[in-house]
Amino acid sequence: MNNSNKILITGGPGSGKTALINALENRNFNCEHEIVRNLTLEGKGNGIDQIFLKDPLIFSEKLLELRISQFNKKQISENTFYDRGVHDVLAYLNYIKVKYDHILTKKAEKIKYDKVFILPPWKDIYRQDEIRYESFNESVKIHDEIVKIYNFFKMKIIILKTATIDQRIENILEFINK
Repeated sequence: MNNSNKILITGGPGSGKTALINALENRNFNCEHEIVRNLTLEGKGNGIDQIFLKDPLIFSEKLLELRISQFNKKQISENTFYDRGVHDVLAYLNYIKVKYDHILTKKAEKIKYDKVFILPPWKDIYRQDEIRYESFNESVKIHDEIVKIYNFFKMKIIILKTATIDQRIENILEFINK
């Protein structure tokens, strides 16, 4: 099967995306994991504390290509869940007010997810760590940019309520099975 439904799980930092993806994977759903943590850790290994902030445009161009490649990868399952999407790259650039050329926008225009689930900011579960440097308030602003970018690209978004992981999965499955 090469026509896997591409289902995006996105939202600001610390909103529960990765925990949700891991739980979906534990239920034997096909999942593609977040790429940015590996790039950031690679940068730290090379002595760059926050590679995105050091050179946001070069970092974002590389990340965009990796996410497009991940999106285009042949899938064999009915549904594939993605932890963050291609368009998130542009949302982050918008958040830090970095100008980018139309080439990035044109590349993003070619990508359409079948469903876009956005997890809202959730202060009770938010944690900073060695990779997640943003404050909770910054996470809220990033969330707003993510909503704007998916609306800009005319993708229907579904905001998932704060709930347990199992409840969120049940909500997602209800939307998928409609």
